[in-house]
Amino acid sequence: MPVRFLTEDQRSHYGRFNTDPDQTQLGGFFHLDIEARRRAMACNGARNQLGWAVQLGTVRFLGTFLVDPTDVPATVVEYVAAQLGLEPEDLKGYGEKEARWDHQAQLRDLYDYTAFDPLQGFILARWLYTRSWLANERPIVLFDLATHHLVENRVLLPGVSVLERLVSAIRERTTARTLRLLAAVPPPNKPRSWKRSWCPRVVVGSQTGPVAP
Repeated sequence: MPVRFLTEDQRSHYGRFNTDPDQTQLGGFFHLDIEARRRAMACNGARNQLGWAVQLGTVRFLGTFLVDPTDVPATVVEYVAAQLGLEPEDLKGYGEKEARWDHQAQLRDLYDYTAFDPLQGFILARWLYTRSWLANERPIVLFDLATHHLVENRVLLPGVSVLERLVSAIRERTTARTLRLLAAVPPPNKPRSWKRSWCPRVVVGSQTGPVAP
């Protein structure tokens, strides 16, 4: 199986906003509770306040931070700004400021987000192996399931090529295991003499013979 199974379009959509979140998604991922609003308003200036809050919703929704945190749908900015009593225009220029990196580090600590390190890679590999073995799903299905699994468990998404290679490797291992097991199954409709040759033999005194089935 080739390592690359994603199309260029699928790769470009990974870890990004591809459509505007609907009202249910806005309420589920971008709603700010009292503590989140307090922390956002503790930032210096309206731009940082809105930027901090938008990044919180982004990592909840996408499972990753954006290089340019302002590269989000206008509906997201409007929804978050309204909760803080700010204007959507206040976000302008936030993606060019160093504060965005400090806010990402702060959000990781406050909301228990974990980097995709070797340990998380091992945990995901085990989960994928079990899923692939039991369901034999296509690579793209496993890729989408892995992405959802990481988002749910607050593990920041790795690069698209990293996840693609992992899924491909897991599929190769489960396929190889299936082929080995199939190769070990005796063919059906063989003469009895062939079947007897597969029976283990035991020694009783000075005689040997096949074990009765």
